[in-house]
Amino acid sequence: MNPRPSYAIGTGLFILLGFAALAYLATQTTSVANGIHSGNSYALKARFNNIGQLKERAPVKIAGVRIGDVQSITLEPQRMDALVVMAIDKKYNDIPDDSSAAIFTSGLLGDQYVGIEPGGSPTFLKNGDEMVLTQSAMSIENLIGKFLVNGGPKSSSATTAPASSAAASSGKP
Repeated sequence: MNPRPSYAIGTGLFILLGFAALAYLATQTTSVANGIHSGNSYALKARFNNIGQLKERAPVKIAGVRIGDVQSITLEPQRMDALVVMAIDKKYNDIPDDSSAAIFTSGLLGDQYVGIEPGGSPTFLKNGDEMVLTQSAMSIENLIGKFLVNGGPKSSSATTAPASSAAASSGKP
């Protein structure tokens, strides 16, 4: 028994649209589609001890708004840290010079980006300036290691046992 041709065509179109939707989502959730910005930009530098999985063309954001991209990442051999150069759009030229930069992760397992927390200084960063206040990426391996070494949270039975024994020795219920 052969299926009708209209079912075969409908099924084929459904599968084709599904693949097109997956391709669209793949380009929108990566920095390939977001890596292109128009207009002039200026460079800011920041040094990090650990950049995690930060990549070139990763977004640079203030308050969740994309203001630029990571232009390059290099290892500084003298200081043994990563030098991140960011290209910031010229229209965002009023970033205070005491602002801090940190590396964050989009969602639970998403791409990493540089987040800038504005300071309160009346002077602003210029082309080629370096941000002094930085926070490196959080390493999940280090967090798990600290949790395992410290033994995790203390159990509630250990804290209530001395109180119950003290009440028993004083003669009060």
